[in-house]
Amino acid sequence: MIKCVIAEDEDLLRAELASVLKSVWPGIDIVAEAADGGAALEDIAAHQPAVAFLDIRMPGLTGIDVAKAARETSPDTEIVFVTAYDKHAIDAFEHGAVDYLMKPVTRERLAATVERIRKRLEAGTPPRAPDEAALQDAVAGHARAPLTWITASAGRETRLILIEDVVYFQSDNKYTVVMTAEGEALIRKPIRELLAELDPAQFKQVHRSTIVNFRAIQSVTRDEFGKGLLKLKRRPETLTVSQPYMVLFRNM
Repeated sequence: MIKCVIAEDEDLLRAELASVLKSVWPGIDIVAEAADGGAALEDIAAHQPAVAFLDIRMPGLTGIDVAKAARETSPDTEIVFVTAYDKHAIDAFEHGAVDYLMKPVTRERLAATVERIRKRLEAGTPPRAPDEAALQDAVAGHARAPLTWITASAGRETRLILIEDVVYFQSDNKYTVVMTAEGEALIRKPIRELLAELDPAQFKQVHRSTIVNFRAIQSVTRDEFGKGLLKLKRRPETLTVSQPYMVLFRNM
């Protein structure tokens, strides 16, 4: 069986892709279905799949981020991008992955992709690294304007908080903690939804439950197990970075 990971933040599209994929590739084993980039990266690192179908625009880590990190965590994984962007944008990065699929994904187009992947796997052709710069340009041109402020509760008080003042966000049961230099407040928006509304160049997911403002990081260290510890500029506590996310700090 050929192991596969699917990453798509829209539940119906993810289920449809999985269904059609199973019908055109009987030997496929979909070992994980992720709803955001962070989960996709962890799934790829854990399962080492032969192929991963990645939506480009996802909460948290984009498909580009995941593809880049997967070259270190699972170097033999073939990447197929799934996108709603037009053909002009696709042309810029067509050679960066084994293939791409336009939404809505048709059975015929997916079958052609499967045939291409199977030939590469049978021939033992090494995966190609994505053209990161071209992909980033494509995503930037279609991105929604990120949040600039939020309202959060602190006891009986409702605060207006500028996003640039947030040090990190952390999920806490039904709430998400908004941590600033002055202290914490709470919002009801879950981490997954919040990721989709933040500027991906400034805010990165570093753990399933944590999003950090990269401008608020003072330093990062790696322990013997591959996990990281973030020291913050304006907070005394440290944050844990899960091993798959350490690729984000490679150049720090």
